[in-house]
Amino acid sequence: MVQLYNLHPFGSQQVVPCKLEPERFCGGGSDVLFAAAGCKVEAFAVVGQELCQPRCAFSTLGRVLRLAYSEAGDYLVAIEEKNKATFVRAYGNWRSKRTENSRVCIRMVGHTVESPFSETFRDQMSIVEMPLSEAPLCISCCPVKGDLLVGCTNELVLFSLKYQIINEEFSVLDFEHSLVIHIDNITPVEVSFCAGYVAIMSDLEVLVLKLESGPKNGESVNYPRKTNNPMKQTKGISNETLPPESDDFVFCQKPVELLGEKSEQSGVSVRLESTGLAEEKIKYFHVQHLLYKRFAPDISSCVLSDDIKLHSLQLLPIYQTSSLTSVRKNSCQEKELLSLFCFFSLPHVGYLYVVVKSVELMSVYQYPEKSQQAVLTPQFLHVITSNSLQCFTVRCSAVAAREEDPYVDTTVKACPPVSMDVCALRIQLFIGLKAICHFKNHVILLTKADPEASPERRKLPKRLPSRKGASVKLKTPPVAEAGWNLYIVNTISPVQLYREMVDYSNTYKNAKTQSCIHLLSEAHLLVRAALMDASQLEPGEKAELLEAFKESCGHLGDCYSRLDTQHSHLALPYYKMSGLSMAEVLARVDWSVEDGSQKYERGLIFYISHSLYENLDEELSEELAAKVAQMFHVAEPKQLPHVLCSPSMKNINPLTAMNYLRKLDTSGFSSILVTLTKASMALKMGDLDMHRNEMKSHSEEAQPGLLVASVLGLQKNNKIGIEEADSFFKVLCDKDEDRIPQLLVDFWEAQLVACLPDVVLQELFFKLTSQYIWRLSKRQPPDTIPLRTSEDLINACSHYGLISPWVNVLISSDSLADQNYTEDLSKLQSLICSPSFDIASIIPFLEPLSEDTVAGLSVRVLCRTRLKEYEQCIDTLLERCPEAIIPYANYELKEENRTLWWKKLLPELCQRIKCGGEKYHLYLSSLKETLSTVAVELELRDFLNVLPEDGTVAFFLPYLLYCSRKK
Repeated sequence: MVQLYNLHPFGSQQVVPCKLEPERFCGGGSDVLFAAAGCKVEAFAVVGQELCQPRCAFSTLGRVLRLAYSEAGDYLVAIEEKNKATFVRAYGNWRSKRTENSRVCIRMVGHTVESPFSETFRDQMSIVEMPLSEAPLCISCCPVKGDLLVGCTNELVLFSLKYQIINEEFSVLDFEHSLVIHIDNITPVEVSFCAGYVAIMSDLEVLVLKLESGPKNGESVNYPRKTNNPMKQTKGISNETLPPESDDFVFCQKPVELLGEKSEQSGVSVRLESTGLAEEKIKYFHVQHLLYKRFAPDISSCVLSDDIKLHSLQLLPIYQTSSLTSVRKNSCQEKELLSLFCFFSLPHVGYLYVVVKSVELMSVYQYPEKSQQAVLTPQFLHVITSNSLQCFTVRCSAVAAREEDPYVDTTVKACPPVSMDVCALRIQLFIGLKAICHFKNHVILLTKADPEASPERRKLPKRLPSRKGASVKLKTPPVAEAGWNLYIVNTISPVQLYREMVDYSNTYKNAKTQSCIHLLSEAHLLVRAALMDASQLEPGEKAELLEAFKESCGHLGDCYSRLDTQHSHLALPYYKMSGLSMAEVLARVDWSVEDGSQKYERGLIFYISHSLYENLDEELSEELAAKVAQMFHVAEPKQLPHVLCSPSMKNINPLTAMNYLRKLDTSGFSSILVTLTKASMALKMGDLDMHRNEMKSHSEEAQPGLLVASVLGLQKNNKIGIEEADSFFKVLCDKDEDRIPQLLVDFWEAQLVACLPDVVLQELFFKLTSQYIWRLSKRQPPDTIPLRTSEDLINACSHYGLISPWVNVLISSDSLADQNYTEDLSKLQSLICSPSFDIASIIPFLEPLSEDTVAGLSVRVLCRTRLKEYEQCIDTLLERCPEAIIPYANYELKEENRTLWWKKLLPELCQRIKCGGEKYHLYLSSLKETLSTVAVELELRDFLNVLPEDGTVAFFLPYLLYCSRKK
């Protein structure tokens, strides 16, 4: 289905001042138009939209039959005919051609230019002749690399663009005869070549191939000069032997479409022959079949028309743009192919395929009249009939957007679908249209008034040409006649056409939902396509397009938010892409109510609810917050508690919110969430009695675990702030500011376990450690039973570290400690053992916890150990708790700290044993453990050196013997 809009994509029109009727013409880059008549080529400078003037002219060797221009290399290539022979020539450095009689340099491909002639070549047009074993039929230049592909009867010949370096300042355009693609069973009428992709078209067949590159630099490969790759033939598709044709019968093949790997079954065999020089890098090793399509001729009538043939084969590339808003740092860098499209057409229908990554039919174009020729651009398809120029939309930018960003269809980004119906923007009448081409924003048209059919066209063929026996003859154009013109029709700027589309869409705004969305989607894709072709844009144009892009997203957001469609959820990503704030979106909503019953569509509700849940860091005014509350009260009352808890709604009048919440109670929506929301609003109003009454209205809320989990869930979903949650628990537990209720400590511990991203860890650590220290120092038990034990926290949360095993030995001496005291101490010790904990920050707060107690001692030794003050810890433990010294050393004195066993611990133990005392036996036992460890770690000589000189030999002898025998 093709929708028709009467828009104005075509702007100004000018006549090209050709002296003779052009037989062939083509656009060049961004500023030149070539027109060939007979053996002469005229080049015209195209500047702006009102100026086209002759630039230069030069003669060709023969009559020009085909003409093509390559922006890469800035050369013109032609198939020429002279004395019934056809050949290919490329014209380089043509811009230096000042007069028609100026000298030119003519040479064959690969002919070396000698250095002494460099100054001569610098100011001469260079003509390069291409040697071919078969007569050339068609040509195509790669828009990425500038390579040239020539189609012949049974083969395609690839000439790679290169440059001969004459000196440091000058190089000459040249080509290398690098590859021959031998093809059987199809004779090319047109070819198209782009970045290794090859499209071949005969009268009723299209074949698309991809030339696969070989190994990368540094890899060797044994590459045969010829590679045979005959394709398999399957039943029903193969070219089985047909009986001889007679005057009474015509044999026709069935129409076929084969995509991807299946296209190898087309019956067309392809093989590659490398012809590049041995020292040159071979580019292509094998071929991949992508698409084969065969059409059946129309045999519905008794006579067969010679006009039922394919035309206008084209490969269209779209290049990588990084992102819509990015600015390429180096505009001269090599283009990176993002997506590739293949177009070809029958007289009444055109086909557009995407051929990169996957091969799919994108769009089918039904023409209202018989077409003669068509050109595809990233934004439009231009088609000519005998009397009209037609402009259709294309879906290339929609495909490319998804190739560039596979996540474009999410709640963050969106793009109109590829499957959307195409539309005709304009059918512009012209008289006697004959040919068309396109470059930049120019459509070039050749018209000829009162054309007369040639005798060849009036004569009907007797039989259909078969594929195998088909041959292509390039007919010599008829002698020029009067009544012709070559026009340049300028397409208007994308922004200007976008504005017209938006204005036109307003006629559908209240009448036809889908038509409004369709036209706005067309406008969006138009701007997106222009942004993808950033190389053609000036900085000012790009800024204007980006603004139009955001505006188009806003219009689409309005459509999906206000109109009842199955895709109303798209309001969210389009509004996000528009850059509009939530307040700006709400300001676009029509809040007026005629009959007193306001209706809110799904798209707007979806956008507002997601925006509130995602916490866009935007606070709505009191007025807008009240309108949002009213909206959800009417459309989605179950979502109202969530909406009111959003930080974006913090400015809502609590009384207004409370009125809506109370209506939920009477409507059967009463729940714990509603109660908590009402309690929160009561706090905002400062009504503590109302808050307490709400909190007591549900028996479930007497369960501390459920309450903590509920508030944690609110915080996790950005419904309640950190300070607000702390105040909530303090008021709930009716504690003064100096006392921290256990329920609040439970909430802090739950925050650590949940690892909330917006919680500042060190601040939470400080709250918990301060509370643990205060209760330990005061011997103050918690006011309620803690929800989690220290073991629970260690198992559930990485921020509670494993307590070092020597600590258990240290605290086991305190037999008088109650269970609550032990739990608080274990939690504090566990936090200190956490790798996330900043030890230096806690040192100043340890003063209330006396070192004379086991709690104070263990905490200080843990802190000093984390600060790597091992020697002080050894002294403290030897003095206060010698039974813990060996467990401490075994756990802490490892790797680089291993030397402290013999440098610090061994001498200290020997010294304390000499002094005797009540701890003598503890020291002696520890010394034996230490000697056993040191004897394993040190060599015999080193072990002897660390032993005390005044020791008893008999005591140390077993350790010395073990040390000497361990190897």
